[in-house]
Amino acid sequence: MNEAANLIAARLEETKLAPKVAIVLGSGLGPLVDSIEDAVRFSYADLPGFPPSGVSGHAGELVAGRLSGKPVLVLSGRAHYYEHGNAAAMRPVLETLKSLGIDTLILTNAAGSVREDLAPGSVMLIDDHINYSGLNPLIGEPSDARFVGMTSAYDSGLKQAFEAAALKAGEALPRGVYMWFSGPSFETPAEIRMARVLGADAVGMSTVPEVILARFLGLRIAACSVITNFGAGMTGAELSHQETKDMAPIGGRRLQAILKNLVGEIA
Repeated sequence: MNEAANLIAARLEETKLAPKVAIVLGSGLGPLVDSIEDAVRFSYADLPGFPPSGVSGHAGELVAGRLSGKPVLVLSGRAHYYEHGNAAAMRPVLETLKSLGIDTLILTNAAGSVREDLAPGSVMLIDDHINYSGLNPLIGEPSDARFVGMTSAYDSGLKQAFEAAALKAGEALPRGVYMWFSGPSFETPAEIRMARVLGADAVGMSTVPEVILARFLGLRIAACSVITNFGAGMTGAELSHQETKDMAPIGGRRLQAILKNLVGEIA
């Protein structure tokens, strides 16, 4: 184990927690941690190797406890490529989760829709992704393990479990393709039109690096986007991070209900 894993493991042993599932919360989804019972909190600043998150709406803490009665680790906030210029910024975090025995990773994000029928406030299950940025967190990895297969990056069983959890919560959960732009500037109207032509349903600035790293580490993955806005040029309005923060809690409440059901079944 690395130093961060040792610190977390010591506290987990005290609480008799042995989580197998971890959840990464995107913008506006932080309130989910308020549902964690018997919570044990760790600031990223106190965990060696954990990158600080400099984005408003990301708390920058790891919370261990129980969700729907099941042990879970929740990461409130993530590091983004556009903050550090490092696509592998989350590698130490995911390696720590792997060391702690996590085998299933649930990723969430805030995203922009490129579909007229996927409105702000809705939730989309990520079926696949397009790495439009061209960046890869495994560049420089010396072993042959860097050649990670991505045909089934998003676990089919977990996607089915997500859909069952949404049905139980009475929430719609359409599937879609997520396209990763590096950010931090928003996309142009031309880029949104291109994304639609290439087969994307939503666009965002995160998640894909973590998916690649998690597959490298052998974790099962599922991911969801909370839709916070229509893409540039679709409404004529300018985009802003404030809009993301304002809209994310609306879809976030829907996703929280789904996640509670999901963890109750898979953890």
